[in-house]
Amino acid sequence: MADLFGDTAGSANSMAARPLADRLRPNKLNEVVGQDHLLGEDGVLSRLLVGENLGSLIFWGPPGTGKTTVARLLAGEGYHHFEQISAIFSGVADLKKTFEAAKMRASNGMKTLLFVDEIHRFNRAQQDSFLPVMEDGTIVLVGATTENPSFELNAAVLSRARVLTFKPHDSNSLSALMTRAEEVEGKPLPLDEEAREVMVRMADGDGRAILTLSEEIWRAAREGEVFGASELQDVLQRRAPIYDKGQDGHYNLISALHKSVRGSDPDAALYYLARMFDAGEDPLFLGRRLVRMASEDIGLADPQALVIANAAKDAYDFLGSPEGELALAQACVYLATAPKSNALYVAFKSSARAAKQGGSLPPPKHILNAPTNLMKDEGYGSGYLYDHDQPDGFSGQDYFPQKLGRQKFYDPLDRGFEREIGKRLEYWANLRNERNKQS
Repeated sequence: MADLFGDTAGSANSMAARPLADRLRPNKLNEVVGQDHLLGEDGVLSRLLVGENLGSLIFWGPPGTGKTTVARLLAGEGYHHFEQISAIFSGVADLKKTFEAAKMRASNGMKTLLFVDEIHRFNRAQQDSFLPVMEDGTIVLVGATTENPSFELNAAVLSRARVLTFKPHDSNSLSALMTRAEEVEGKPLPLDEEAREVMVRMADGDGRAILTLSEEIWRAAREGEVFGASELQDVLQRRAPIYDKGQDGHYNLISALHKSVRGSDPDAALYYLARMFDAGEDPLFLGRRLVRMASEDIGLADPQALVIANAAKDAYDFLGSPEGELALAQACVYLATAPKSNALYVAFKSSARAAKQGGSLPPPKHILNAPTNLMKDEGYGSGYLYDHDQPDGFSGQDYFPQKLGRQKFYDPLDRGFEREIGKRLEYWANLRNERNKQS
């Protein structure tokens, strides 16, 4: 795997023909770098290997973190037959053949470690087909996924397997891979120190990427040439960030953006907004989310927040990219620096819960229209006080269903414009109490 390395066999010619990432694939688990929390002295996998029964596992982590290599090496450590399939290219018929072969080996005393790459690509029924052979010990399942198993895998599969998280490489492990590549190639990378640091950042935590980029640099460099940071970016162009608009990368960054706005940190909010622009996110999706933030996290503490967020969305729709992106950035900073209140959000959720639990309670008759004589005879509209005709423009009448009684859902906070709203509500509450005493 790309982020792992070790000694390799074969002739010099055959070695040179293989990609660098493949040539640096480790032969032993202690040669793996970047996953010390799993394979270090006190790592989870190191402890599991001490026991006799490894058990089924789900490897969750980004590309280039060694999931396939570790699975292969685990099979060797536990004296299992290693079988590998990909959920992208396999169907029910392939699974049946694999299970039958595993049962045959089991009858001869040989255990099978079945490694399933991209296991989240299997549908629910296909995932369920693993359950019997996991339970009876026919296979030890090791599934690999880049997606959150909690969302993508059946609960039944998860209950029978332990989820282990593979971390992206940090700068130290990526630098170690670059050094090892130089040792294997017998020559230094033609990069100055700043360019080395830039290439580490370009790899984005992916070990395979750092080795692939290294190969590209060696191919591109002329004799005696050494690249600086700017030349490196020209040669490599740039590697797109790891970001799937339908999966974890998308949800992680939008969550980070939302929480930065809620936390009144405009700099962090701008950073995550720029990250999502850079990764190719739909700007109108970001505009819609900013509108949501204006209602959920600011509400009536600053009523202009919703106006500005909507205006920014419309401005982007009108201008397009890249001009319209500045309008979204403006809204992002405005929301981050606005006074915050979730009082409206809480009030709406409480009122929705009360409406659902209360059922079809009729409003009080005095606030119902009476367009027919029959309805007038039934008391519809009787006793209604027109607020504009009352002192202070306020009647103080009750508008809740009689069986529900008066409720309080909205409790404005003492900041921003909600401070003024709170004063109004207190004033009306006092008037209501006085007029109820008089009636």
